Amino acid sequence: MSSIGLGDLGYDERLYILAFDHRGSFEKMVGDVDRVPGAKSLIWEGFQRGVEEGVPKEFAGVLVDAQYGPTVAREAKAGGYKLAMPVEKSGQNEFDFEYGEQFGEKIEEFDPDFSKVLVRYNPEGDPEMNERQVVKLRQLSEWLHERGRKFLFELLVPAEPAQLERVGGSEERYDVETRPQLMLEAILQLQNGGVEPDIWKIEGISDREACNEIAHLARREGRDKVSCVVLGRGASDEKVDEWLRAAAGLDGYIGFAIGRSIFAEAVKAYASDPEGFDRQAAVESIARKYRRFIEVYEGAPAPASA
Repeated sequence: MSSIGLGDLGYDERLYILAFDHRGSFEKMVGDVDRVPGAKSLIWEGFQRGVEEGVPKEFAGVLVDAQYGPTVAREAKAGGYKLAMPVEKSGQNEFDFEYGEQFGEKIEEFDPDFSKVLVRYNPEGDPEMNERQVVKLRQLSEWLHERGRKFLFELLVPAEPAQLERVGGSEERYDVETRPQLMLEAILQLQNGGVEPDIWKIEGISDREACNEIAHLARREGRDKVSCVVLGRGASDEKVDEWLRAAAGLDGYIGFAIGRSIFAEAVKAYASDPEGFDRQAAVESIARKYRRFIEVYEGAPAPASA
């Protein structure tokens, strides 16, 4: 991987990211693109309230985009919070750079702590598409590490039709019976292709041993500080709790990056009546849900989610 050694990779401090870098899906949720920045500001306010109410600032971070959240990104950076920002073009099945070959200029403009990609990669999927993705992702990986920057990789492994057919068309069975092994294969293929994240943002897995296998693979062959965080997939509190508890305390897991499961309710209230909704209640809802997932991950009894 260029001139950077595997031992130089990684990030192993705790990390609790409130993820709201959504773009296309946010436009649909809010219904008016002019209101999207206001929704981002609302979430940012809820995040800050969470820190005021006890979230450890040194472990608190946001994942926000330059398109709709540039002000939030700059305020987070200035405020000393961990800042992650996306590099991928939104809503694509195949990874591409949002700003083309100028991706580096945008990263340097905002100077995030972590540059994030969301990638859909099924090792049994289209091999030519997978290879095209690997080429671009390796380019990004090398660019970041040559400049001492950290790489956050969100890996999604959507089911191929034949894989879904083998589990009777059940997404739930695919998640439990098939996806964990495919995630291992995907991580291995990406590593072998020269794609070297510092942090893997991992789809939730309910099986603790499968979580452990993923963390071990992420740290293989001297990648001793490479870590994993759990993502939320917009799932229910109960399902996210299950995923967090499966990973919590394992070597190689350092926290989470959760978005819609924290902010969806508040943003829907904002979208339905931007002028008249109860802003303080929405801010408090975001803060409470953010704190609650941290408490679940850290093993404290979780308060009621209401």
